[in-house]
Amino acid sequence: MSSQSNRPKVVFERISKSFLKREETLQVLDDINLEVADGEFVCLLGPSGCGKSTLLNIVGGFEKADSGRVTIDGEEVTGPSSRRIFVFQEYGIFPWASVWDNVALGLRDRPESERRRLVQDTIDMVGLSGFERSYPMELSGGMKQRVEVARALAVSPDVIYMDEPFGALDSLTRLTMRSEIIRIWEQEKKTILFVTHDVDESIQLADRVVVLSSRPGRIADIVEVGMQHPRDLGSPEYGRIKNRLYELLGVNHSV
Repeated sequence: MSSQSNRPKVVFERISKSFLKREETLQVLDDINLEVADGEFVCLLGPSGCGKSTLLNIVGGFEKADSGRVTIDGEEVTGPSSRRIFVFQEYGIFPWASVWDNVALGLRDRPESERRRLVQDTIDMVGLSGFERSYPMELSGGMKQRVEVARALAVSPDVIYMDEPFGALDSLTRLTMRSEIIRIWEQEKKTILFVTHDVDESIQLADRVVVLSSRPGRIADIVEVGMQHPRDLGSPEYGRIKNRLYELLGVNHSV
């Protein structure tokens, strides 16, 4: 388990959200209440269309809730902040820029010596040493995702939002990236909110898994994963948690 403090970092208070679609109101989220501790890794798990990404966009300041509010360190979120960074499934790196220049993007206001140190340290951290001058077209999918993670980490954000960042990768690369993100998280102790619809991914990564119901998304349950990293995928505890998550998702499954 993580060693995060008990101080709430991110607090969702009675969040509800609807969209107008074809002249009909579509309710996506309904009365979401959640506290995330400083340094905690929380996965938002649920079926497609349950509002996971919408909730992430609200806490990121890109969407406004119809009712309720989100606070970070006690301050209400009213818009995007450079202190909170998104990592998306679709690579947000610039194809015309090298690995180095992509990672350095958010550091243009730093002194040259500091910028060079931060970029190199972050590239080393994500395992891309030797690829500093490579361009995205020369990289594998997993390496591109590492560049995006590096760019997020370089600016030393308070919170990192990850919206199914490994969804486009093959299964073996996904496993590698999960191990890498845990290694980095244990080193940096950033607060991470991670959207996924993959049960195994949520168990392998999270301190707690927040399970959302089908639309409108409500919190069906919050499942604590009290297992040390790296987690034993064949252990009885892993199987118990996996069965519980499938049960909450309404899937008949046994391991």
